[in-house]
Amino acid sequence: MKILARIDHFEGLSRFTTWAYKFVIFEVSSKVARHAWHHHPPNAEEPTWERLPDTMTPRPGDQAERREQLAALVEAVEEDLTPRQREVFVAIALNDVSIDVLALQLDSNRNAIYKNLFDARRKLRASLAAAGHPLSDEEAHA
Repeated sequence: MKILARIDHFEGLSRFTTWAYKFVIFEVSSKVARHAWHHHPPNAEEPTWERLPDTMTPRPGDQAERREQLAALVEAVEEDLTPRQREVFVAIALNDVSIDVLALQLDSNRNAIYKNLFDARRKLRASLAAAGHPLSDEEAHA
């Protein structure tokens, strides 16, 4: 029914079945995200930095270094990110909100949210490196 209602949007740039499959995939993902949002609304509270896990470290100096990294990260999030980047980063990285749910909440789309997150992570990596805490390749891709 939805395909028939939107058939006037089919421009003929691809096969009809390809367009219909894509339309159905986007429609279903939108409904799933909306369903998840209604049952688990995003947390709008201030980020709780203390909730980030402090990993078990074999060397005594590692824990102090991680705390310094965390302090540099908190400072970079507060000072170097735009308000939108901060909102997206906090929601996804700290509050575990899915990109689809956040896109619905912010009246945006998945690609725009992903781009904000990508830019925020790039700025944070640069800020940490400038503060003397460069991330290893393994940490940067985590």
